[in-house]
Amino acid sequence: MINANVRVPPPQNEPVLSHAPGSPERAELQATLKRMASEQLEIPIVIGGKRIKSSKTDTVRMPHKHSHVLATLHEADASHVEQAIQNALSVKDEWARMPFVERAAIFLRAAELLATKYRPILNASTMLGQSKTAHQAEIDATCEAVDFLRYNVHFAQQLLSEQPVSPAQTWNMMDYRPLDGFVFSVAPFNFTSIALNLAVAPAIMGNVVLFKPSNTAALSNWYNMELLREAGLPDGVINMLPGDGPTVGNPVLASPHLGGIHFTGSTPTFQGMWRTVGENIARYKQYPRLVGETGGKDFIFVHPSAADDLDAVATAIVRGGFEYQGQKCSAASRIYVPESMWPKLKTRLQEMIAELRMGDVTDFRNFMGAVIDEKSFKRTSSYLELAKNSGSEASIVAGGEADRSEGWFVKPTLVQLTNPRHRIMQEEIFAPVVGLYVYPDAKLEETLRECDSCATYALTGAVFARDRKAISLMMDKLRHAAGNFYINDKPTGAVVGQQPFGGSRASGTNDKAGSMLNLVRWTSPRTIKENFAPPTRVPYPYMGQ
Repeated sequence: MINANVRVPPPQNEPVLSHAPGSPERAELQATLKRMASEQLEIPIVIGGKRIKSSKTDTVRMPHKHSHVLATLHEADASHVEQAIQNALSVKDEWARMPFVERAAIFLRAAELLATKYRPILNASTMLGQSKTAHQAEIDATCEAVDFLRYNVHFAQQLLSEQPVSPAQTWNMMDYRPLDGFVFSVAPFNFTSIALNLAVAPAIMGNVVLFKPSNTAALSNWYNMELLREAGLPDGVINMLPGDGPTVGNPVLASPHLGGIHFTGSTPTFQGMWRTVGENIARYKQYPRLVGETGGKDFIFVHPSAADDLDAVATAIVRGGFEYQGQKCSAASRIYVPESMWPKLKTRLQEMIAELRMGDVTDFRNFMGAVIDEKSFKRTSSYLELAKNSGSEASIVAGGEADRSEGWFVKPTLVQLTNPRHRIMQEEIFAPVVGLYVYPDAKLEETLRECDSCATYALTGAVFARDRKAISLMMDKLRHAAGNFYINDKPTGAVVGQQPFGGSRASGTNDKAGSMLNLVRWTSPRTIKENFAPPTRVPYPYMGQ
């Protein structure tokens, strides 16, 4: 027992290692990639620390080499869901009663293990299973994941220190309890760090979690679970249930013990879950908390005063639109460019895009890998066909080709649209396909209104300008168009502790992952008043003669 008001270590963002030629981290990562590529794992269901195999399995493959099987994934069914719920509830009270400093120590240890021993493991598994380059894996699977662990502990302690005023003869306290029941955490394929945070953020606040990873990202998520186990997380606090969405999700949402949902994924899926919760609301033992981030149709809006920043604008479009194959929720997918800039910018963009290398991510010369799976490849290919068959409304500036012979490869594609309401300017494609609209310089405000109203999403956005009045105007007109707003920068690359992440409208509940605002959702506060001098007589003074 510690009789002290213990403070957690001040958090720091994990430095991004370069993996440059000759660096020790590059050699270690390449050795780990070679070892992992030669293995074929069996990834189990994890309930109460036990590794469970099932009769239904899926295969985890390399997106950039889809004939290469990395693992066999065991999928959960309704009986596994019920087993996981009962196991989580059985450890819930003990976990909730564990002093915060002891819970914090587990996740801080996980952060240090990830920054060292697990760094090449999580980076390599993310590269092979999700087709990220070494740099994209490093900033995600290691740096952002470490930052989530460190900063969430820090923010949790800040939250716990928030206490009410106590007047004379009274002591008022706020007790930050976990939610009733369990939290259902549902992860996407695209960020290993997001998957970790979706499960860990509620757990830090004393909740038990049922964690459903994406099948296509099961390899890295398995190592996330191994990381937490080695860090000392008690069995049952986070149970992993891989599998088909409805097969796992339906019995979870039917449980009266559902306390909350922590979700990142598609808008239709989240809306479907919300609808089901609404239909089941009378059967729950509490009102479930719904926290979701559901993607975007993120923009870059260029002002004519940015004409002398041509390379910066072009770099933002190429990096923002095509890094990780455009499969970031924050990826730039619609661009607004003034007529006066377009001729020079078009040439520069074509040059930059032509220089991008695409292929096997274990070849460190490549800038891009493959889209995640066949479903994504087919969907993206349909947009390429749409661009080719839209007549005068669309012209392909760069790219426009796809090849599935070895991996799910789609060339970085830039499409100029004359109709700002074309489907490519409105719909989330989640692939390396970027729409671009050229607007008349004189119609700036009209085009800003178009940018604000064109898409149903409001996740990230960026503007480029030198004119400060123009920046102020764009910030005002686009105030509700993005939850993360960037000035003279690309709309991707939010850093934990620096740019809390989340958007509104169809992009989610905007509960800002990587901030105290998110952790507030995973606690059910209890107010306590202790009176040191309770009254001993019933009448009040005003009642006297």
